Amino acid sequence: MNNELMTLTLPELTGLIEAWGFPRFRAKQVHEWIHRHHCTSFDAMSNVPASLRQRLAQEYPFEEFSLVDRQVSSDGTRKYVFKLSDGCLVETVGMPTHRQDGAIERLSVCVSSQVGCPMACAFCATGREGLTRSLQAGEIVQQIATVQKDFEARVSNVVVMGQGEPFLNYDEVLSALRMINSADDLHIGARHITISTCGIISGIKRLSDEPEQFTLAISLHSAVQSTRDELMPKVSQQPLPLLKTALKNYTQKTGRRVSLEYLLIKNVNDSDEQLRALLDLCRGLLCHINLLPMNPVEGAPFQPATEKIVRHWMRTLEAEGVEISIRKSRGSDIDGACGQLKNRIVSRET
Repeated sequence: MNNELMTLTLPELTGLIEAWGFPRFRAKQVHEWIHRHHCTSFDAMSNVPASLRQRLAQEYPFEEFSLVDRQVSSDGTRKYVFKLSDGCLVETVGMPTHRQDGAIERLSVCVSSQVGCPMACAFCATGREGLTRSLQAGEIVQQIATVQKDFEARVSNVVVMGQGEPFLNYDEVLSALRMINSADDLHIGARHITISTCGIISGIKRLSDEPEQFTLAISLHSAVQSTRDELMPKVSQQPLPLLKTALKNYTQKTGRRVSLEYLLIKNVNDSDEQLRALLDLCRGLLCHINLLPMNPVEGAPFQPATEKIVRHWMRTLEAEGVEISIRKSRGSDIDGACGQLKNRIVSRET
């Protein structure tokens, strides 16, 4: 789909189509094909006259968005690599939750916001790649719509937690999320849409002023400044005390809690000292801790914390009254780490 065409509002599209000499009701038809059906060619717009389809194709040609690779995990997770119009590759993950009868009860999609990532996090395969460019809103929406079509099930949850730092592509990410939140598009509830950031304070402040109730998640991974700086060097200039202040202001302004994502890494951030620091950070903050399983990255020295350590952290955090959950490991048998499948494809082709 053409990003510029996707971002036109219905009134804007109506004005455009009327200016071309077509009746205004055609705009609603085109709008529905773009946002309800997420069609992949103008020829698919069966109730739109050929003359209008030809004009649309001339003015807003479809941009390539093709499937390069698709892996299916034993747990049902599907990981995709898509090629964009400029040849760039981007990863997306679909994670279904099934009922006992096998039907999909919930379908979560993890989308990328950039091609590559500038944050250089030590535990992330994408971090080694660097940033190529930011995605356009339409490219973000197409990831979600394509996964929905592939599963033949409605997407219920979206997390902007794939490749890239979403707050370094703030406007396009918010534009995409507003589209998928709209009743004219995928109609995914705002509270079922999560933006995950490394802790870009300016982005947190901007999000606190938005009217939508999107969920905010922080990739924390350590509440000890020196450890966090080693793991996430590009946010070292935004220290933890300033981050906590920004999060407190966010929760006070919005009334919504934040999720603190914590990847427990053996002998790196899983000590009692690290645990005490996390408890200190949580005091006075409306938050929820999400402990993450680690998908090992080829060539990286990090290993998951032991089950004993994970249980110890859970018991301690719960005893201190901190809300906590452990995300179930998904897709560990299909190049599960962020950027891993894409990098493998690039290596295969070079």
